[in-house]
Amino acid sequence: MNFHHGIKVTEPISGARTLAAVATAVVGIVATAGDAQADVKATLETGVVPDDNALTFTAAKAGKLGNTITLALVDPAANDAALQVSVAGDAITVSLATGGDGSITTTAAQLVTAIEASAAADALVAVADTGTSDGSGVVTALPATALSGGVDEPFPLNRPALVTDIRDAIGKAGDDGTLKPTLEAIADQATPILVVVRVEEGADDAATATNVIGGVTDGQFTGVEALLAAEAEVGVRPRILGAPGLDSQAVVEAMVVAARKLRGFVYAAAKGEDTAAALLYRKNFAARELMLIWPDFSTGGAFPGDAVARALGLRAAIDESVGWHKTLSMVPVAGVTGLTKDVHFDLQDSSTTAGVLNAGEVTTMVRLNGYRFFGNRTCADEPAWAFESRVRTAQALQDTIAGGLAWAIDKPLTPGLVRDIIETINAEFRRLVAEGRLIGAEVLPLDIELNSESYLASGKLAIDYEFTDAAPLENLNLSQRVTDRFYADFSQQIANG
Repeated sequence: MNFHHGIKVTEPISGARTLAAVATAVVGIVATAGDAQADVKATLETGVVPDDNALTFTAAKAGKLGNTITLALVDPAANDAALQVSVAGDAITVSLATGGDGSITTTAAQLVTAIEASAAADALVAVADTGTSDGSGVVTALPATALSGGVDEPFPLNRPALVTDIRDAIGKAGDDGTLKPTLEAIADQATPILVVVRVEEGADDAATATNVIGGVTDGQFTGVEALLAAEAEVGVRPRILGAPGLDSQAVVEAMVVAARKLRGFVYAAAKGEDTAAALLYRKNFAARELMLIWPDFSTGGAFPGDAVARALGLRAAIDESVGWHKTLSMVPVAGVTGLTKDVHFDLQDSSTTAGVLNAGEVTTMVRLNGYRFFGNRTCADEPAWAFESRVRTAQALQDTIAGGLAWAIDKPLTPGLVRDIIETINAEFRRLVAEGRLIGAEVLPLDIELNSESYLASGKLAIDYEFTDAAPLENLNLSQRVTDRFYADFSQQIANG
């Protein structure tokens, strides 16, 4: 009603909002691990072995799902009651048989038979005598009790698995396949959040590559494609991507496609036995979301993905300690003892192995007060996106700004709303400039021609902004001259002692 005798309080919300930074240091890997830890089924033990009525109930459901199953053994408190099994959802209720005096007569063996005869109960649990118990003893009543101890397998096939404790994950990765050495190499650099997709190792390299590439099976993403489901399933978006030791050309192409959708970046090995072969391999790609690395670190022994795995870990470490605006290059790599190929390097000479590789847009490794990656270049076919840092800066800005403006969607399109949007973006730009992540950035004046009356009336708004990223100092030119001018006051210097 319009009439109000009193005071009304409203809480208008206007002005610039603070944008939350996106998490760029999340690593996404695809790996094999044939002997990774399996799931643990939930169980329930009843009775005692000496009384020959001890039984073990084991969930048919995998992992934690089995912990929802309950079992109740009910004394019907009646004479000559029949043994009956009923199931409601995950709850199994057994009404025990009794004798003429009302005492329970159901033996453990009879209970096993009854459970197995019930299709619904048998689908939930398997039941067997515990230890040396022979099943001849009479069971006792049991209130509804849940099975327990069910643990999901840490790395289910073709599903994104969230890893928050990399050391714990290493212990569950088994010894076969690429997962364990990949995690170990990453852990030498950082302890990032990871998304792991485990795939099955094929009969040969081609079959394994097919599994890594994956696709869609029965509506579920598999292989590399499963990384796309990570945000929905485990709550994080992987942005630093790789398949160390498995990154064939076809796999890399698939990972680049995924990286574009995730606004992520792929690190992969440049295949080749020598510099020329690595440079030739580079020509297979035209992707700004990709950096190729050659040769490998010898630290990994027989594992051919050590350098790529360490690049993934180091990239996450740099993101956390410095930021996405710093390239991978010239940062010490931990845990490295050597290279698989010789690399000639000289900071003052570009006619070296390292210089030739960098000129060909392949990142290499050099020894300079420790081993370091050396190279800033992506595999972009557009020179504007040659630097790794520019690509990742653009990705971070895109997600930060777009994600941070969700509050504005479907609000009334008023001048005040537009001012709030613009100031929100500019405030974030000022923060990033102050932190040294950007050289400069600003929202441009509203384009009146684009934002016409009909365009605005249709619920659309176009805002342009531009930024200048912090380019890596890739080429420092020093001019050295010989002069005698410092002798000009030579005699005076002697006189003054």
